Amino acid sequence: MGYKMVAERDNEKYSFARESRLLIVAKAKVWASEGWRVVVTDQDGKAYAPSELDQLSAA
Repeated sequence: MGYKMVAERDNEKYSFARESRLLIVAKAKVWASEGWRVVVTDQDGKAYAPSELDQLSAA
């Protein structure tokens, strides 16, 4: 898989994997806006916090 997103809140944890960086960035922004702690990891293993998602989507 190309990109992975992990979202955590309270005792819940969800993980998603997608080939499209645009889809994973959009999903991550929505989850982060709803109060989830979100981290996106690219195919090279670099992690992005919600504040860095715009630079990932521009890549």
